[in-house]
Amino acid sequence: MNDLTSTSLSPDASFNEITQLIVTARQRAVQAVNTELIELHWQVGTYISRKIESAEWGDGVVAQLATHLARTQPGLRGFTRANLFRMRKFYEAYRHDAKVAALLRQLPWTQNLIILNQSKRIEEREFYLRMAIQEKWSSRELERQFKTALFERSVISPAKVSPLLRQMHPEAMSVFKDTYMVEFLDLAQGHVEADLHGGLLRRLRDFLIELGRDFCFVGSQYPLQVGDRDFALDLLFFHRGLNCLVAIELKVGRFEPEYLGKLDFYLEALDRNVRKPHENPALGVLLCASKDNEVVEYALNRSLSPALISEYQTQLPDKKLLQAKLHEFYALNGGES
Repeated sequence: MNDLTSTSLSPDASFNEITQLIVTARQRAVQAVNTELIELHWQVGTYISRKIESAEWGDGVVAQLATHLARTQPGLRGFTRANLFRMRKFYEAYRHDAKVAALLRQLPWTQNLIILNQSKRIEEREFYLRMAIQEKWSSRELERQFKTALFERSVISPAKVSPLLRQMHPEAMSVFKDTYMVEFLDLAQGHVEADLHGGLLRRLRDFLIELGRDFCFVGSQYPLQVGDRDFALDLLFFHRGLNCLVAIELKVGRFEPEYLGKLDFYLEALDRNVRKPHENPALGVLLCASKDNEVVEYALNRSLSPALISEYQTQLPDKKLLQAKLHEFYALNGGES
């Protein structure tokens, strides 16, 4: 039998294939265990809920059940009185919405509890369930999204995009945000563009989480040569889902309409000189410290480039204020109060 050194396949390549098989199998096993655990919590919650609703049990019986399980199932964790009531709440929150209930088994119990306890309405729960599955947020990252009021901001202030971008990529509305939170940079009040740029590079992992899972970093001060002149694009990313380059230009002041001209120029240079044949045309993001939405609307309406204009915020928003605005939004649009 020939050994690996006599074949065209190197030992490392063969070993890596086996390693990947093991990693994939372990991931499937973990997901299978999690699915069964969530199903168990659902069934226990269902049983307790029905017993209490039928007046067969009172709250005291649940405490007795927790004591019984602790005595008869030594080593069993997660079935305290408090957790049993959480399982009941879990079932009662989702029992009338089969579509949402189907998502629960794709997330760990900890993430499910965060969403259950911090969401105010069913559409908010569905939003965070879908986003947590899509972005694969850890419990810490999920907690941060609640602190940044991502749901409220997404409903009240969707991304401001050009007509061409909306036409080319309708799904871009769910990819990009009107406001990006960069509170993790700890920027001073009078920061300059170099502070913002350098901070984003130092905390690139956090910025990528804020952008979204499908964003991949390509380069900073990315060089573009047009004619005899050299230009530098602040940040360049690639989005796997949209299959295109994403140029980000940083502005530490408010948005001005003339900024779009420079971004258009960079997008043209990317499409002509950098984009690969199988990729879609590049998209552009102007990330500004502030913007007047009416000015943004006027500027984007006639824009012939696939671009959007967003703000960055250096501090967490006032969530209570945003929740009040959301309440008003639903009232005006005939939604839930």
